[in-house]
Amino acid sequence: MSERWGELIAARNKAVHAAGQWRSIRSLDSGRPVTAIRSSGQSVITFSSNDYLGLSQHPAVIEAAQVALVQYGAGAGAARLIVGSRPIHDQMESALAAWNEREAALLFPTGFQANLGVIGALTGASKQAAGKPGAGKQAGCIVYSDELNHASIIDGIRAARAQVQVYKHRDVSHLASLISQHPNSLALVVTDAVFSMDGDLAPLDDLEQVCQQSGAMLLVDTAHAVLGPTTPSSAVIVGTLSKTFGSLGGFLVADQQLVDLCINTARAFIFTTANSPAEVAAAHAALQIYCSAEGTELRSKLRRNIDLLVPGHPSPIIAVLLGSEQRAMQVAQELLNRGILIPAIRPPTVAEGTCRLRIALSAAHQTEDLLMLRRTLTELGVDL
Repeated sequence: MSERWGELIAARNKAVHAAGQWRSIRSLDSGRPVTAIRSSGQSVITFSSNDYLGLSQHPAVIEAAQVALVQYGAGAGAARLIVGSRPIHDQMESALAAWNEREAALLFPTGFQANLGVIGALTGASKQAAGKPGAGKQAGCIVYSDELNHASIIDGIRAARAQVQVYKHRDVSHLASLISQHPNSLALVVTDAVFSMDGDLAPLDDLEQVCQQSGAMLLVDTAHAVLGPTTPSSAVIVGTLSKTFGSLGGFLVADQQLVDLCINTARAFIFTTANSPAEVAAAHAALQIYCSAEGTELRSKLRRNIDLLVPGHPSPIIAVLLGSEQRAMQVAQELLNRGILIPAIRPPTVAEGTCRLRIALSAAHQTEDLLMLRRTLTELGVDL
């Protein structure tokens, strides 16, 4: 590394430190809620995982991954358009399409890449159409994005170099007003179903109504929607295999025409190695559990766990706003001293002055875990 680059990197690291935003990676002994920090051996209960149903640890899910690993090997070998699929890829896509009551599905290596790929394919198609002779007054596509959408949506829009209008959080009237100002443009409305840092829900039915009235397309990221809300039948769905299903990967479910478009134009699909067969097999087994009586009971248990802390809260994500970086780090450290792991969430993940604890609950948490958390927060003077 040159001296100038070394100085630049050192200065940037120093600035991150000074802002109270420095992070380091912790290693844990397992993915279970009760685990230990490897460096110190301290036993902790973690409330930071998005494994909402605990399926990453389910014996049937682990066994499915092991079988696929032996049968197909560790990796897919290349992108699917180059090396082809394995049967488990096709089986999972069929299962995802059926589960979401759509014509087709397409796997991506991560949920992040799914948003990059789908947004890029849709806005790319609109740009090509707008540039053709006879396109008339059509002015291409404008993406309308909730101001608290996930970083993968924001980066998908940026990577596509799309025109964007940001509407106020969950404000359907503001969205409708923005769309009405651009009557000659195609409109793509993108929202999380459950917002990852606050745990609140998008008003999907109202958004669908605005889209139907304006001719817009509604794209919904269902990553955290383990307990809902139900996605409107007209919406295109992007999701992940890493939360509800405890594995790794992303997906699109839509009509066959859009899936075909993404196969042929989504760079995040075309130019990357396919999902490993083992992780897809794990997610496929998890989906089968989700759709069974056992899955219903797991969701019921998750619902009971949420209600034990914040009755009626709509998702497993509970945000505890603390304000400054210093306060958030202090509370997180005090919790850790008592054996509870909840990392502080700070900028750039959230806005300045809105640092928080992000409590993520799971069906794998036991009642005594939750009672300990509630009691400890009360002792620390932190209100849920």
